[in-house]
Amino acid sequence: MSSERARTLLVVADTSFTSHPSETRPIQPEVKSRARSARGPAGTNELRLGAVRAVQAGRAYFVTACPLGLVPKVLTFDSADLPPHLRAQRVLNKGRIPQIARYLSSNPKSYVLSAITASVDGDVQFEAHATLDNGIRIGELVVPADARILVNDGQHRRAAIGEALKATPELAHEALPLVLFLDAGLARSQQIFADLNRHGIRPPRSLNVLYDHRDWIAKVARRVAAEVRPFAGLTEVEKSSLSNRSSSMFTLSAIHQATDALLRNRRDQQLSEQDEALVLEFWTIVGELIQKWGFIAEDRTAADVRREYIHAHAVALHAVGTVGGELAVAVPKTWQKRLRRLADIDWSRSNPVWNGRAIRNGRISKSGPSLILTTNILRQRTGLALSPGALAVEATLPEDRRVAA
Repeated sequence: MSSERARTLLVVADTSFTSHPSETRPIQPEVKSRARSARGPAGTNELRLGAVRAVQAGRAYFVTACPLGLVPKVLTFDSADLPPHLRAQRVLNKGRIPQIARYLSSNPKSYVLSAITASVDGDVQFEAHATLDNGIRIGELVVPADARILVNDGQHRRAAIGEALKATPELAHEALPLVLFLDAGLARSQQIFADLNRHGIRPPRSLNVLYDHRDWIAKVARRVAAEVRPFAGLTEVEKSSLSNRSSSMFTLSAIHQATDALLRNRRDQQLSEQDEALVLEFWTIVGELIQKWGFIAEDRTAADVRREYIHAHAVALHAVGTVGGELAVAVPKTWQKRLRRLADIDWSRSNPVWNGRAIRNGRISKSGPSLILTTNILRQRTGLALSPGALAVEATLPEDRRVAA
């Protein structure tokens, strides 16, 4: 392949190392101290992958695309039995795997997987077919079958791919971006893991809700934030927490969470027109109630409302959403009337009923027990029976402060 042809395939950043027109000699890692095990596909003695070779911090690395069907076969990670100081990764959290696998299997035409980063321990060869002017080489990476490719970042994706392939085997022919470094020993692999995770920051939940077009509840939550009073114009859509100076009263993530509770956790199911109508009607009624509970006025800002009251906070909205969902099931023809029984609730922080419920140690609490205890007050007011689980949490309070069954 000519350099000109290669240039049409890639747009790469300029680098400052010396280029070589061709390379077929083995590239030796600086240190070879990790145990090897046969990991190549059955019946082969090497793995050949189209790749780009470049240099970072003076070390060669390779960018390639690995077929998903090979990912569980050729990529490994350290055993959880090893003590932390002998591992190069965190322990695999098996609870995350089904969620990622389900995402892949449910979205075979639109999923996105970021690159896995790994270190390869073995006498790999790179056969260059073209060299760009900036020294980056394009060619084929040859990995012997006895080489060990250890995941530095992406072990949960690697494990989830294996599970997804069981349900959706046609994914095996698609490919995952793979970044390979030459293994320079345990200390270097641990440093790669630490560096890759040093500056990682999860995006705020509100921003995820704003951008998520697969989550059906996110779609209707965005409608609520844009169309329903008083949420329209007073909802923060990027951040999931509000500063004392914020002019917003609500967050999009709180509306999403409460809507999820209203619809009984059905974000993976397409909503019917009736579902969407229920959501909009519910939030319209809640919006009317909020303006009675405590709202912005000439002498009261959004920050004042949040400081003096609870109802604009996520725990209260979540509790209201939970009760709305229970009412819609228990009394589908009269849920609106029962919901309006909450009109005279005193949501002020000074109300002692919230101590130990929505407020703990003088602060708003979003913990699971706080949510249940806050919801129990609303259940009692709307005539809903408390479940055994709700009663069990209620029993943690002093007897004279408990809600009756």
